[in-house]
Amino acid sequence: MPPDAEGVATASRRSPAPSRRPITLESRLVRYDDGPDRLTVCPPGLAGDARMSTWLSADSDAFLDLETVR
Repeated sequence: MPPDAEGVATASRRSPAPSRRPITLESRLVRYDDGPDRLTVCPPGLAGDARMSTWLSADSDAFLDLETVR
């Protein structure tokens, strides 16, 4: 999921269950001079407590491009 000019990338994945809606996530890459870059993934459109409680952050090299590993 390549980021746009602001470092934001979005991806959708359709769930195997037809009754479920697609899962959409947004990612933000933060670059650090003194350590590994970090990528944070969360649902789009959230703010405040909802955003703070539904995110995942890890070193950017822990993530793989979906098209590459298929």
